[in-house]
Amino acid sequence: MPKILTEALIPAAPDKVWAVLADFGSYAAWNPLNIRAAGEARPGERIRMTFLNLARPGGTIDQTVTLTTCDPGRALAWSGSVPLLFHGRHHFTLEPVAGGTRLLHGEDLGGLIAATFTKAQIARDFVPAYEATNRALAARVAAIAA
Repeated sequence: MPKILTEALIPAAPDKVWAVLADFGSYAAWNPLNIRAAGEARPGERIRMTFLNLARPGGTIDQTVTLTTCDPGRALAWSGSVPLLFHGRHHFTLEPVAGGTRLLHGEDLGGLIAATFTKAQIARDFVPAYEATNRALAARVAAIAA
């Protein structure tokens, strides 16, 4: 099963980072990957989301995902699928460290479409988008704190 995993240090406390991640209604203002979202950050909640289709540049995917992890200040994850073709678990883990929050951000991919992704394709097409999201998250947290 292909996996994407990125890491970043955000110079703010985990609760500040969480506040931005859990505010789905504001994703359109800052998130370059999950460009629209609507719903409440509660376990089992269904979130309407539009995200970039990284396998088809320029395309987007509209999907309703389900929050599978919703641990304020610690972890947020959602799962979505297209039966047989694709399933993914997108996740954020927040760890308090000296100087702020260690962010682990990634996705576990499965299904027939994901099985075609090579490690090189993931590194080239997916990882940069996740890293851009990390930078945008850090910038949004800093802007709100200012």
